[in-house]
Amino acid sequence: MGFLSRFIALFGLVLLAHAGYSAHEHTLLYSNSNSNSTALPHDIIIEALASLVLVSTGLVLGAEKLKPISWSEWAGQIEREGGARNPFLRLEERYAFWDVRAKRKEFADWIRGDIPVPSPEKS
Repeated sequence: MGFLSRFIALFGLVLLAHAGYSAHEHTLLYSNSNSNSTALPHDIIIEALASLVLVSTGLVLGAEKLKPISWSEWAGQIEREGGARNPFLRLEERYAFWDVRAKRKEFADWIRGDIPVPSPEKS
């Protein structure tokens, strides 16, 4: 984070704190009066919005440069390492997984008569 980005973010935070303090003082002063208008003045709203823009700008300017993502390299590394880091491990090792292709082949073989029907075991 460079000096300029830190300065912009700090200045934006100071402006945001001042806008919050001004809004608090405004509500305290006008809560005791008989005025029907409870809306914040436009200068406080503009100051708060400008401070949010400055803080956001300072944080974006101070962020590190983004790195390109290479899915194939990441997936290859995860596959080589194996273990608990693989986010798809739970899906790959399901016990209740039913192999549809094997069951289709088994059914087709049974229809052609290549495989005899297994008899149910009697207990």
